[in-house]
Amino acid sequence: MEITVRPAVEADLPALLVLLYDEFYPGEEALPREPATAIWAEISAQQGRTVLVAEADGAVAGTADCIVLPNLTRGGRSIMFVENVVVAASHQRLGVGRLLLDAAADLGRSAGCYKLQLLAADDDYVHTFYESCGFESRAQGFRRYLETVRPRGSAS
Repeated sequence: MEITVRPAVEADLPALLVLLYDEFYPGEEALPREPATAIWAEISAQQGRTVLVAEADGAVAGTADCIVLPNLTRGGRSIMFVENVVVAASHQRLGVGRLLLDAAADLGRSAGCYKLQLLAADDDYVHTFYESCGFESRAQGFRRYLETVRPRGSAS
């Protein structure tokens, strides 16, 4: 099986939505096509943002969303945040995730980032995977979920 990693394009959006909602957030209602397309346009226009896709034999098998955050510390070197790392269940344990994270690291290096940072689910399997890819558990993560008046894609 040949696996390639590349920046996502708008034509990948349907496959990305399947990965994100069927694999990553099962049970959550997927965004309808129209708001998803508008959000994709915003993502694509963001400087320093790259959504990666891994293709295995021509099918999208995984994704990782990478964004470079300019930074005033560490000599002005940026930080890369990696979000929404997901590999289709049918393609797990085949090297897809590792190739995605290697590509993210390459993006970070080329952008002059001094570190890649991500949050991981509280799952030993996931932690073991990230550690095998060179990540270290170095900090306690915190989240604060915010209420929104009207989520994108909801009816008026």
